[in-house]
Amino acid sequence: MSAATDLIHHYQHVIDDFKFVMGSKGVFDVTVNGEMLYSKHEAGRYANPGEVLELFTALVGPDVQRYER
Repeated sequence: MSAATDLIHHYQHVIDDFKFVMGSKGVFDVTVNGEMLYSKHEAGRYANPGEVLELFTALVGPDVQRYER
């Protein structure tokens, strides 16, 4: 899954605002609810598969359950 799909699938019930920015010169930023989760520029690399989801899971804490269909 992509970073966007991971977040929407598992945490749609707690996400109010989601920004996935890709642009020139390899920009790749993920911001959720005003919180920058991942920036390729800051990390110096693209996120590994599942890395953005792990970062969001850590941000919201263990008490927030993943969305179950």
